Order: sequence, then C-alpha cells, then structure tokens
Amino acid sequence: MRNTVKDTLLMTCLILALIVVAPFARADDSGTTDNTTEPLDTETVLEAIDVDSHEVPDLPLKKSSNYASSAVDVEPFGHVEPYTEHFLEQLEYTGPGRAKPEPESLDTVKIGFLGPIVPTVSVATGGQSHEEPLGIAMLRGARMAIDEANGAGGYHRRQLPFELVVHNDNGLWGASGNEIVDLAYIDNVWAIIGTIDGANSHIAIRVALKAEILMINTGDTDPTFIETNIPWVVRTIGDDRQQNYLLLDYLYRKQGYERVAIIRASNRYGRFGVRELLDGSRRLGHPIVIEMAYPVGGEDFSLQIDRIAEAEPQAIVHWGDGVDGARILNQIRERGLDQPFFCSDRCASDEFVSLAGDHAEEVFSTYPWNPHREDPVLERFRHDFKERYGVEPDTYAAHAYDGTNLLIWAIQNAGLNRAKIRDLLAYRSDPWPGVTGDIPLNAAMDDAGEVFMTRWDGEGWRYYSREDLEIPGGFIAPETRQERQSLTTSDTGGETQ
Repeated sequence: MRNTVKDTLLMTCLILALIVVAPFARADDSGTTDNTTEPLDTETVLEAIDVDSHEVPDLPLKKSSNYASSAVDVEPFGHVEPYTEHFLEQLEYTGPGRAKPEPESLDTVKIGFLGPIVPTVSVATGGQSHEEPLGIAMLRGARMAIDEANGAGGYHRRQLPFELVVHNDNGLWGASGNEIVDLAYIDNVWAIIGTIDGANSHIAIRVALKAEILMINTGDTDPTFIETNIPWVVRTIGDDRQQNYLLLDYLYRKQGYERVAIIRASNRYGRFGVRELLDGSRRLGHPIVIEMAYPVGGEDFSLQIDRIAEAEPQAIVHWGDGVDGARILNQIRERGLDQPFFCSDRCASDEFVSLAGDHAEEVFSTYPWNPHREDPVLERFRHDFKERYGVEPDTYAAHAYDGTNLLIWAIQNAGLNRAKIRDLLAYRSDPWPGVTGDIPLNAAMDDAGEVFMTRWDGEGWRYYSREDLEIPGGFIAPETRQERQSLTTSDTGGETQ
C-alpha cells in the first residue's frame, strides 16, 4: 500500500511539474538594477509573511540588473533588445502554505539530506557511480552543522533537537524523485539539503516544487539548475557559469589566447559545465577549435588527444573528475604536448595531484571559493572538521556546512512552516557569512559570490581572486541594457571597461 501511494504521488508531481515549469520573468522594459528596493531586516520579513491562507506577503521582490555577472560581450543576443530577460526578478510563492500552524507533537525537527553516499551502477552515471566521495564529504559537513546546532540548544522555540534524515541519491534516472516524496510525505522533513548530480537535481526539484518543500543545493554546479523557475530552490555554491566567465576572462582578456581546445566528460557535468565557455569563446571571436568528449573512468584517451593535437590549440581546458583529468594530463604530456592545462574545480584535489605527479605543476583550475583566506570562523571549522573526521574539509563539506547552517537560521527564525522558511531565505538582503565566504543570494536565489582560480605550485594549491591575477573584467552594469550596449568591445578596443 505504501509503495502504491508513493508511486501515485511521484507520478502526479512529475506530470504537474512538467506542465507548470516554463520560462517566466517579470523584468520591466527599462531593465532592472541590483538593490532597487531598501534592504529588508528579518523582523520586517517575519511580520509581512505572517498572513492567512488568502493573502500574499506585501514585500518587494528582489531584482537584479544582470544575470550571473554576464559580461556584455558574452551575453546572448547582446546587440539587440530582447522581448524579455529571464531570472532578473524573484519568483513569488502565492500559495496558502504560510497559514499552516506548527504541529503540536514533535520529538525532533527533521531536515532531509539527499546525496550520493552508496555506490551503484546505472545508465545515468555511465556505469559505475563515481560521486560517493563527494557525497560523503557533503554529508559530513551537514552532520557537523546539525550537531553544532544541537549543542547550542537545538530548535530554540521548543527545545527540540534537529535530526538529519539521510537518503542516498543512487544515480538512477528519476529515483531522486522517489527520495523527495519519501522525505516530504513520509519522513516529514521541513527542508532538504542536496544533491550533486545535475540530472538528479533537476528531477528532485521538480518534485519538491509540487510538494512545496525547500531544497538548498550545496554541491551541484550545473548552471541550468537554478534556471528552472522554481521558487523552492536555493543554491549556496558558485556555479560553472560563473567559473566559465572567470576562465574566459583569463584565457582571452588576460593571456590573449586565440585557439583553445576542450576535453570533457561525456556526462551532464561535462556537457553543461563547458556550455558558457563554448558560447563565450564564440561571442568573443575565438570559437573553440575542438571539443572532445570521453567516457567517465576511461584509461586510454589517445583518440581524443590525437584530435586535439591536430587542432594545434594554444591552451587545453578539461572539464570532468579529478582522476580522469590527471590521466588525461599525463597522456597529453607523454605525447609531448606542452600547452597550458586548465581544469574544472573537481580537479583541485589531492587525488588529482597524486595521479598527475610532476605534471600537476602549473595546472590552473577554477574554484568556487578560497579555502586559504584568513578567517577565524573558517579556521575553527577546519580544525573541528579535521579533528572529527581526520581529513581537511573539501569544497563539498564546506558548502554543505554553510547551506545547512543557513537553513537552520531560517528555521530558527521562521518556525516550523515550510513556506515561511522559504520566504525568509527568498527575501534575505544580507549575504550569509559562511565559512566559504559571503554568500549573497541574487533574485534567482543563487549564490552570486566571488569565484576563484587555483594553481598547483608543487607544494599546494594557491588560490587567486580576479584582482590577484589582474584579470580584465567584461562585466559592466549601467542602469539600462541600451547603455550597456553602447559600451561593447567594438567601442573600447577589445576590452569592456
């Protein structure tokens, strides 16, 4: 009986989600600017969202003048005025959920966790799954945040402990939807942390939309994840779009390369991870000379390297896991190719360095944060994490820790009401002060914070901001799109001021 009910709920959620999720934006014709409304403090938001089932909070929606810090000369259709621009104004939740009272009988306050923590084999992962180390790190960060909150008194209003309800994201297409149904309707969690795989995340949030439950994503860098126009989704990690823009500026504006090749994993992470690099290179007048895909977990990359060598690139960009990246780099160097090698953030790992050996020196990777910045809160987290687990926290652990703490803050202030928890994050004005740095949420509820580049120098990874590397930027933000168009590269000798 339980399976029948669950299957029915899942099918209903998926069908309705596919019907209602469509591009939507309410940006006015004159363009929008950041901070067009006065910042809202927590008390103001709490008072405004305390409405009955027939009311919608009287609060101004967040507006952004630019989506994901897109440079003028890499924006799609940058030289024409579009009918509308998406993701620049915050989506509203207009349902009755805010009127639901807190349940009376509770032993714990449950928070869901969905991540790849148990190995599996599936078509979705291209065979043997490979993200379990990332998921386990994410789980450790979330657990640490939960335990610290309980050490500080748990849910303050009722002195109840927080409980992390853990579900495995096993990589089977659609299976993550089953897990969301279980978490929302059987485990009765108040919100969900997860997950990493881009395809599974997309399925999960469509079910979360119909279940009306918040999902905070701390590990999926797929740029399209937040582009689903679902008002129940928050992301607290810099995505591949932002990392691509930094790489574009470094490759073309800083180094002056004209011929760049891409080698990437033949999965969603690789395919969507380089999308803005492909589009941006073309729009800057330097289309990628060749893009080669490889099967995840492969051993022999000679075919891909042969094609890349024939294209004679000045630089090579790899987008995929660290193990594959190290094997590819070794085989490239063994072939005698000495082009600079750039990677996605998954290659900035001890495993990559161990396999690549001396070849890892001078390799650059993009990265969503700076683990080496001076911050006493970060130092305490690193110390406590290593003392507890015996290893340094990686990006998945740190971002899960931040995302879970942000969620706990929302629950403490909004109470046990899913819609109000969502509202408090949607209308939050100040960046969240995380161990990964400040996390400002833009109108799409995506992390709009700074991203970095990192380089292995033979002794460790060194992290650099755009300012550190003196990378010319392409982003400008005048009041209107027309003003932005007047400052294109054709008017500035190749660089946007």
